[in-house]
Amino acid sequence: MAAQFGRRLCKGAATTAVAAVAVAALSASQAPGVNDHGGQAAADATSSPEASASDGSATGNSPYCTDLPPLKSPNPSPSTGPGPGGTGTTEAGIPATVLDAYKKAEASLREAKPGCNLPWQLLAAIGRVESGQARGGQVKADGTTIKRILGPQLDGNGFALIKDTDDGAYDGNSSYDQAVGPMQFIPSTWAWAGRDGNDDGKKDPNNIYDAALAAGHYLCRNNWDLSDQGDLDRAILSYNNSRDYLNLVMRWLEYYRKGTHEVPDGTGTLPDNRSDDGAGASPTPTTPGTTVPGGSTPKPGPKPEKPGGAPPTPKPPTTPPTTPPGTPSTPPTTPPTPTDTVDHLEDAGTAKLTAMAGDAFSRRISTRAETEAGKAVAKVRVRFTILGDTDTTFTGGESVATVATNSSGVAVAPALQAGEKTGAVTVRATVVGRAVPGLDYKATVTERAADALARTGDAALTCAPGGEFANQVEVKATYQGAVADGVAATATLIKSADDPAANDKGPYFKDADGKTVRTLTGLKTDAKGLLKLPELYADDTTGTFLLRITTAGGATLTVELTVAAAETSSPSPSASPSA
Repeated sequence: MAAQFGRRLCKGAATTAVAAVAVAALSASQAPGVNDHGGQAAADATSSPEASASDGSATGNSPYCTDLPPLKSPNPSPSTGPGPGGTGTTEAGIPATVLDAYKKAEASLREAKPGCNLPWQLLAAIGRVESGQARGGQVKADGTTIKRILGPQLDGNGFALIKDTDDGAYDGNSSYDQAVGPMQFIPSTWAWAGRDGNDDGKKDPNNIYDAALAAGHYLCRNNWDLSDQGDLDRAILSYNNSRDYLNLVMRWLEYYRKGTHEVPDGTGTLPDNRSDDGAGASPTPTTPGTTVPGGSTPKPGPKPEKPGGAPPTPKPPTTPPTTPPGTPSTPPTTPPTPTDTVDHLEDAGTAKLTAMAGDAFSRRISTRAETEAGKAVAKVRVRFTILGDTDTTFTGGESVATVATNSSGVAVAPALQAGEKTGAVTVRATVVGRAVPGLDYKATVTERAADALARTGDAALTCAPGGEFANQVEVKATYQGAVADGVAATATLIKSADDPAANDKGPYFKDADGKTVRTLTGLKTDAKGLLKLPELYADDTTGTFLLRITTAGGATLTVELTVAAAETSSPSPSASPSA
């Protein structure tokens, strides 16, 4: 009995609190290292500041499957054990298409964000907890779920309150949002985090390839390194902001790391328990176009009385009515949420936003949510979106970030990272779940610049007429004392210090065809700020000449070149004849 309880939560868990305490207790006793990433009891669990301050949660903190992995380590070999709903080593098996989606997402992130170190087993752990691996692998050949998988509607009734943000496009609910698909994204998060993982030109949260890749990018934002336990905790908490959820995902992550195997689609094990009611698998599969209120399977009504039985005795009300008979009833009203009270957005002291290409912006965008009377509104989600054709992103490589306003009503966007495209960039702030005018911020990306140039050597640059200079010219560019890499430069053999026009005689460069050129454009400093010019040649003109190098930002260096005939030694006078 003890082993059975250790493997699964008791089905009789009737409330969220009971289920949460059971998860915390079992998680703490089941695997080593739990205190390293959240040994709090459920009653002491608090929100992660990092998660609350950034994107809220991918799932809207929707309910999740609370089944724990078996105590026995998995065997990474195919098993002939029980099918769907079975137990034992089959729980280590992951449906073939689902497993393929996780591994392809890991490979994609390894190339796109190598510093994230995303393991596919983390996606498998989250997929198991969110949907039981797409309901045991109930997917079509292209990875789309056979039936739509929906969480409960987030109407504030025991769950978060998130009013509709997609007009029902993803969840079929035009009143409230619901988590969608095998990785359980809420529509407002999918709107910016969605990815096309199977290259079919669509971003579908109901497709395991799209959802797995989106989950990988979501977990890898904010420059998180998932090989670091602190960043791993932050990433998981940002997916569903619950300490119990973190512990549960970590248990499955460690379980899958010990070994797993592929099973045919549709034969994976199904979860038995859910965090909100302890019974019935979550989330609920539905046919397209239908919505299950609350996301739960309807419970049967009272059983009919047996024939001939006595009618049930009505129970007296436990609380006498307080409304006099005949008084018109007033329908209950839902109190306004903080989001409902927002009238407009105001800039909260954002300074001028300027950065050179490739650099991080030193200033960040700050936006304040206010009521019509100008009062600040806290706990409102503000979405910042980078618009237009630009490669400027937020730190972490994303073009969209959602931030909750603090107690002063202010949301501070993540730092902007300038790309290589120069020019104006627009960042728009909007209120999630509220149709108020957006607030646009203008940022400017300037070309890379240098404010100083210096030669890396001091050898004299001399050459005989018609010859080749023995030393090449190399310079180092800096900006405010730091290396200036990728800076555009021009080198010209000028007529004089007062006349920057290209000379028509004296030293010269050669182009690819061997022809004489005295101006070089399209030059750039390397990663160390160095620029080495091509070989220089001299015609038959002797004298002193000038080479001028200029860069974006105004740095200028003039180098002196000398073309002179080689000195010849005078013959020694002959000895006078002896007397």
